[in-house]
Amino acid sequence: MTQVVTLRTPNAQDRVALAEIELCGELMIAASAAGEERLSPDRIDEVLDVGGVECWTTVPRQGPHRS
Repeated sequence: MTQVVTLRTPNAQDRVALAEIELCGELMIAASAAGEERLSPDRIDEVLDVGGVECWTTVPRQGPHRS
């Protein structure tokens, strides 16, 4: 068995980074299961569980994708 040595204690940035990685993974799973070409903004909000968070409403959504 391999033993992992931690050189420092986890800090707030580590926890934020791990949370971001987890959310990214959730989005990848949802995207791979989606039938449409892209996830809709509403589906992304549902996957990330941010539907009721007011601060997200101030972030402009991207316009339609142009080829």
